[in-house]
Amino acid sequence: MQRATHHEKTVPQGHGTRNLIFSKYRLKIALSEPTALIGVLAALLFSYLIVAPIVSLLSDAFRVQYADAMRTGQKIGAFTHYHLERVFQSIVAPDILWNPLINTLSIAFGAMAIALVGGGILAWLISRTDILGRKWFATALIVPYMLPSWTIALAWSSIFLNRTVGGQPGLLESLGFEPPDWLAYGQFPITIVLALHYTPFIILLFGNALRSLDSQLEDSARMLGARPWTVARKIIIPLMRPSLLSAVTLIFAKCLGDFGVAYILGAPVKYDVLATSLFRSVTARQGGEAAVLAGVIILIGSLSVLIDARLVREARRFITIGSKGSMNRTQRLGSWRLPMTAFAGAMFTVSVLIPLTVLFLSTVMRTPGNFALDNFTWAYWIGHDLPTTALRTGILVTPDFWQAAWNSLWIVGIAAIGAGVLGMLVGYVVVRTSLKSIGAYLRYITFLPYLVPGIAFAAACLSIFAVPHGPIPALYGTALILILALLADQMPFASRAGISAMMQLGKDPEEAAQVAGAGWWKRLLSVVIPIQKGPLAAGILLPFISGLKGLSLVIMLATPGTDLLTTYAIRLVDFGYGQAANAVVLMLSAIAFFGTLFLQKTTKTSLASGLGG
Repeated sequence: MQRATHHEKTVPQGHGTRNLIFSKYRLKIALSEPTALIGVLAALLFSYLIVAPIVSLLSDAFRVQYADAMRTGQKIGAFTHYHLERVFQSIVAPDILWNPLINTLSIAFGAMAIALVGGGILAWLISRTDILGRKWFATALIVPYMLPSWTIALAWSSIFLNRTVGGQPGLLESLGFEPPDWLAYGQFPITIVLALHYTPFIILLFGNALRSLDSQLEDSARMLGARPWTVARKIIIPLMRPSLLSAVTLIFAKCLGDFGVAYILGAPVKYDVLATSLFRSVTARQGGEAAVLAGVIILIGSLSVLIDARLVREARRFITIGSKGSMNRTQRLGSWRLPMTAFAGAMFTVSVLIPLTVLFLSTVMRTPGNFALDNFTWAYWIGHDLPTTALRTGILVTPDFWQAAWNSLWIVGIAAIGAGVLGMLVGYVVVRTSLKSIGAYLRYITFLPYLVPGIAFAAACLSIFAVPHGPIPALYGTALILILALLADQMPFASRAGISAMMQLGKDPEEAAQVAGAGWWKRLLSVVIPIQKGPLAAGILLPFISGLKGLSLVIMLATPGTDLLTTYAIRLVDFGYGQAANAVVLMLSAIAFFGTLFLQKTTKTSLASGLGG
């Protein structure tokens, strides 16, 4: 009896010892390859670049800041509810949060509705009809997304600017028409401009889904006597609902953090959205207030992206599209062919042709709206002795412009290369490592910046990088803070591209190289990278184009010494040098447009795969 009892007590100990030995053996195997070590180092790096800034920012909402110490009567760094009460409940709360929140939501929903209607029609015309110039429109109508979002805003301002805020008159006012304030500034123009910029979301995402829809489903319904509207309402729209909702959700998330459009068309009349209110708090050194506002933006942005993820999972349930025997037959428009072609042409004219033409004309005219020959000039491009205080020469002969262009190329370039290489390594670790917990952590942590709008992530980077932490000095005012912020911000796409590429690469090529005696680094450089050079190039070029034209992330991090083309153009707008600012934006737009075309041609990567940028 005693022997049995002793045996019962020792069996669990034996199992525990064997489990411990087995765990140590698995750990030893996992650490025998550099994959595990790289995974641990990558996890530490991204914890510092992504998690730490966000945690630091959110903690600022509950700590007394230097500027608030006297008002609160507490020591700097002490725990406080002061910032929450100020933003949510104080007498200035409507100006800080509630009015900007209402403005943001109304603009976002308005832009979503307009983009959904216009983009849905255009996607259907391009994907399923015999519209004239169908292939040309398929590229032309997504050009607005290749350009900075505030390009159209600058053109709108050049056309509809009135004397409310002073400065040179707009084009219409020079021709004798004075636009009302509601047309020149505020909610209406911001909504229209964002809708035009994000309509390509609908065209790309909805159009791709339409091309996969089996035409035989529509034919069957028509044979049963269903009218076109019934076919659309009962068949097409239900099957397309996940892609449509996913597209409008992405538009909502983008509108939430967009800074440039609201700043150009709203700030002159003190029309604030959450992004501009956050920017004002940061520039006023109200760190706690900015932290609360950033938390609100992060919360709303996270909810919208999580909803999008849910819709994407829902979309996978619709297995009736894209089947092996599916047909995608174009529908003849008949007498509607010319009117629908004219509609598509009108959208291209409004969203691309008119804005770029207006911007160019503004750069070669001394006085807007005066088409006399002696009013045309190249002074804002190559002139000298301009009648302005801070800008004495045209942009092409201004050292500040070329410095900003060089900064854009090397700062964004280094960040993009870093994101692409790290994204491929993350993909390798996630797919290959036996330490599944590290792989799962990297998968989720590198996606985190996608949940945070750019303006809020910039505030997070300021929160941690603007002051020294141990051996790491303060980085504000240096190019390094821009590189780190851009690299972290682009990791969602770069890591997903790396993971997707590595999941498609089997182990056989590496195992063959290993049998031949190649070490891990040799296999990586000689086998993995040559095979995956296409995805690696896409993982570098897409972040480069996205970072080049982005403004929301860098507006609070760049200083005059580290200006990029985007922030340099905004500073010219602040100085009232509209013609020079428009010239800079045209140069930036050309780089972004031709860079995107080069990207798609060389890497065979669809723009739709880079919409997160």
